[in-house]
Formats: sequence, C-alpha cells, structure tokens
Amino acid sequence: MTVELDPVERGAGETVYVDRTDAERGSEGPFFVVYATPERTERWGFLCGHCESTDNAMDTMGRIECNACGNLRKPDEWDAAHE
Repeated sequence: MTVELDPVERGAGETVYVDRTDAERGSEGPFFVVYATPERTERWGFLCGHCESTDNAMDTMGRIECNACGNLRKPDEWDAAHE
C-alpha cells in the first residue's frame, strides 16, 4: 500500500511533503513526519497537527516543540534530572 504525501507550501516557493500516517504524539495534537522530497529520500522535520505549522524545534532528547502554538512532545527518556 502506497501512502500519498500531502504537499505543503513553505515560504519562498519551497514545498515539503507530509506523511499524515506517520506521527508523534504531542500535547495539543500530533506532529507529522515531513520529507523534503515526495520520494521520501530526505526527512525534513515535522508539521504540527494542532496549528499546521512547520516552525518546530527538536532537541537532542527527542522533545519537539511547535514555535507557533506551543504544542509539545515530551523527550524519549525523561525524568526530573533532565529539567
């Protein structure tokens, strides 16, 4: 089964491709995996499923935060010592 990617226009005429079947759970909505090409050869980042923004940041522990709405995915390995 081939999954269709959703093309999303970014500034300056750049298009990225969202896989809405591949997501990470966020506090306000999912973060969908985004590719730079429709062939999925280069992973580009994430699209916030809450506000549809691609302006997201990911740290070395896997935490993803949407810079537009604050949607947050907790780190892969989290305990009180990490704060």
